[in-house]
Amino acid sequence: MKKMAMSIIAALMIFSASAAQAMAATHTVQKGDTLYKISNQYKTTVDQVKKWNHLSSNLIKIGQKLTIGETAAATSAKAPAEENKTTNAVKEITVKATAYTAYCRGCSGITATGINLKKNPNAKVIAVDPNIIPLGTKVYVEGYGEAVAGDKGGAIKGNKIDVHMPTSQKAKNWGVRTVKVQILK
Repeated sequence: MKKMAMSIIAALMIFSASAAQAMAATHTVQKGDTLYKISNQYKTTVDQVKKWNHLSSNLIKIGQKLTIGETAAATSAKAPAEENKTTNAVKEITVKATAYTAYCRGCSGITATGINLKKNPNAKVIAVDPNIIPLGTKVYVEGYGEAVAGDKGGAIKGNKIDVHMPTSQKAKNWGVRTVKVQILK
């Protein structure tokens, strides 16, 4: 009886490992690929591709192999907040996103809504055109996460945002990208 139970457990473990591997794919980075293009191709987000591949920046190289998909363990451990991002959205818009830091030349570090970014360097704040996204609105920015529309800028007009980064290097790594912004309830 013990041998049969052990055989069944072993078979289940092999089946589970095979099923988890089958849920993941591999993408080889080609010339012109970006994390954004790849995430759209596989109907996921830039953040998720970075998470699956333990990437701390958006830098990818031609020939690099990226894992696309998640294991069964990752699926069952998915945070409820991540699953509910789209269900909490009242509206979704596509914007051109750049990045900024509180330490730029001429910057005070205090946002239009009074957030002190020098005292709170990891605050998730975006600069917006208040005619498009009102100040104080909670949003979910693809590749950045949940944030508040807490600042505005002279160059931020129409469907354009600026995401706050704690360092100049992180702002440079962000670069310029087209992302989806969900306006949250």
